[in-house]
Amino acid sequence: MPSTAVTTTLQVSSELDLPKEKSARFDGDQFFWSYTEEPHRTRRQAIIKAHPEVIKLCGPEPLTKYFVFAVVALQLICAVLLRNSPVLSLRFIATSYIIGATANQNLFLAIHEISHNLAFKAPLANRLFAVFANLPIGIPYSAAFRPYHLTHHKSLGVDGLDTDLPTPLEAIFLDSILGKAFFCTFQILFYALRPMMVYKLPLTQIHLFNIIAQIAFNTLLVRYAGVKALAYLIMSSFLAGSLHPCAGHFIAEHYVFEQISRIAKDSGNLVPVPETFSYYGPLNMLTYNVGLHNEHHDFPAIPWTRLPVLREIAKDFYADLPHHKSWTWVIWQFIWDQEVGLWCRVKRKEGGRKVGGWREDELGSNELKGIRIPGVQ
Repeated sequence: MPSTAVTTTLQVSSELDLPKEKSARFDGDQFFWSYTEEPHRTRRQAIIKAHPEVIKLCGPEPLTKYFVFAVVALQLICAVLLRNSPVLSLRFIATSYIIGATANQNLFLAIHEISHNLAFKAPLANRLFAVFANLPIGIPYSAAFRPYHLTHHKSLGVDGLDTDLPTPLEAIFLDSILGKAFFCTFQILFYALRPMMVYKLPLTQIHLFNIIAQIAFNTLLVRYAGVKALAYLIMSSFLAGSLHPCAGHFIAEHYVFEQISRIAKDSGNLVPVPETFSYYGPLNMLTYNVGLHNEHHDFPAIPWTRLPVLREIAKDFYADLPHHKSWTWVIWQFIWDQEVGLWCRVKRKEGGRKVGGWREDELGSNELKGIRIPGVQ
C-alpha cells in the first residue's frame, strides 16, 4: 500500500498572476479560493492545439448500452434469488456489498456517461436510456443528475452552482475523524440531498417520466418478487456510496490531499492548487474509467473506452499531474489524515453557468463548444 494517496510532482510557485490582496479567503472559511479560470478549458485548448487528432475520439460508445443491459440483468437476477433471504443474513449483506454495490456503482457511472450523450447519438435516446439504467438503483435520480452534473462541469468550483462542493455547514460539523467517517459512510445521502439544498431544478417531463418509471418498476418488483428483492437493490445503492472501494472515486476526484494541501496552506493560499485528480488503477475497469478524471473534465465528449487513448496521445500534458493510486487508501487517508477534510476543495466566486430544463435536454450538450465533434453535432 502506498504511503500517500497522491503521487505528485507539483511545482510550487511563490506568486500567482494576481494581486496578493486577492488571495484572502472569503468569510474566514478554509476552502482554497481560486481567482483564475477553471483549468480544464485551458488545458483542453492546449491539447487540441498540440494534438488535434484527439477530436476524432469524441462521440458515442456503442458498447455502453450492452454493459448496462448486462448489469441491469445481473441485479434483477440477484434480487430475485435473494427474495426469500433474511435482510440481515450474511448471504444477503455479502451479496449486496460484493455484487450489488459494485453493480450499482457501475450503473451510477453508466448514468454519468449517458448524461454526456455518450451512449447514443440522439439526446432523447440518452435521456430515456438513463431512466432504464436507473431502475436497479431503486431511487429515481437520473433525470436530476444530468443538469446538476453538467453544471458541475461548466461551473467547476463555483460557489452556489457546483453542487459537488460540500457546504460550509458540512465542513464545520464534520471536521473530525468521526465526522469524516460519518461522511464517508453516508456520502451517497449527501450527494443525493445537497444539490436540492443549493438550488432547485424545474420539474420537467423527463423528471416525471423518471419518477413514474421507477415507481412502476418498484411496484412490479415487490408484487412479483417480494419486498426483499427491492430491499436488496436499495441496500446495494446505499453500500455503493458508502465504505466501498469503488466509492472512493467520489472523494478522489476533487478533494485536495496531503502534500498539496499543506503546501497551499503554508503559502497563505498563494500557490495554485490542482482542482481535479485522476486515479490509475484496476477499479477503472468496473467504473467506466471514471478514474481518468482530469482527462474526462478536459474532454467530456470522449467516452470511457477512449479516455486511455487520450491520455496516451496527450501524455506530455498528463504525466506530471498529481494522481491517486488507490481508492481504498483515499477513503482511509481522508478519514484519518488531519491535513485532509471537507474544507480541502477549490472554490471560486464567479464563472460558469447553470444547466437545466427540458429545452436543454432536447438540445443535448456540446461540451466542446465551437468544435465540430463527429457523431455528436
